[in-house]
Order: sequence, then structure tokens, then C-alpha cells
Amino acid sequence: MVTWAGLEPRFVVTGFHNATPQFRFVRRKNVLLSIDSDKTDESELQKAVESASALLREFNTSVVEYTSYADTKTIPGHYVIYWELLVKEPTNAPAHEVLNRCCLAMEECLNSVYRQCRVADNSIGPLEIRVVKNGTFEELMDYAISRGASINQYKAPRCVNFTPIVELLNSRVVSAHFSPSAPHWTPERRH
Repeated sequence: MVTWAGLEPRFVVTGFHNATPQFRFVRRKNVLLSIDSDKTDESELQKAVESASALLREFNTSVVEYTSYADTKTIPGHYVIYWELLVKEPTNAPAHEVLNRCCLAMEECLNSVYRQCRVADNSIGPLEIRVVKNGTFEELMDYAISRGASINQYKAPRCVNFTPIVELLNSRVVSAHFSPSAPHWTPERRH
């Protein structure tokens, strides 16, 4: 099975019922962010988004949808996370500094190889969150359906690299935020 974005879901056979295999979803193949030797998978990205979005709760704001992109056009390359937000109280919207802290909170959740590349090797730049206009992910779905995706099976991709999709997302950006500092990382000593 291949999705409209060219992603292949990965399953593991967990057993059989009569002659029919039973599956467990593992991850989507090719849903990895990578700039250098780092590898970030979908579950790690989801955990990072959940951790960072906790900082938005006091502003009665939540992440409606998100996707990501490994931007290698900048030097050093960096992760770009597109967020569509639901701000329930516009007068109490999270400030620019709060969204910058969300970037750092995401980085703190990423694996030690990512943090080493970011802190010690300087081969990855600060993580960036680009907040997009409300309705952007609906437009992304409309685009996918216009290219043959099934409306019943559509799910927003967690990682994008198809130029027209990246361009659509970038055309809807309302603000951009970067980690204000490097995440915590210490070298592991092996004896």
C-alpha cells in the first residue's frame, strides 16, 4: 500500500486468526527527518510536538495539525515544523517568546544523536516552528484529493519534501519561531 504522498506504511505481523494475518502498525516508511547522522521518526516527532504544545495550554491554544520538513537549503540545515493553531482567546494568544520556547521544548525531546549534531557538531541549526494560517491543512487535503488521494483515507503527512506541498505551506506562514538556545546534551562516556 502506498499513500498519495508516496509513503509506505510499515506493519508487523503479530499473529494469525485462522489463515488471516493480524497486523500492528509500526510507522510509515520514509517518515524520517534527517539533516546529518540524525534520524527522527514519526513517534519521536509526535512526542516532541505533544511536549511543546503543553506550553500553549495556559493560553488556551492547541496544535490542530502539524507536519515537518528537513530544510537542507540553509547551512546548517534544520528541522522545520509547520503548526496550525487553534487560539480560543485571541486576546491571550501565546507571544513570540512562548513559541520560541516551544521550539526548544521539541528539541529537548529529540534523540541524543540529533542533540549532539545540534550542540557539539553544529551540523544542525535551531529547530523552527512556522505557524500557518487556519485552514492550511484543509488546503493540503484538497491538493492531495485533486491529485487522486481518497478523501476517506487521507491523513495529513507528518513529513513533507514534495516541492509543491512545501511551497503551499510556506505561502501560508503567518509567523516563524526558532529555538532561543541549544538543547541539553552531554557526551556519553563508555567505560
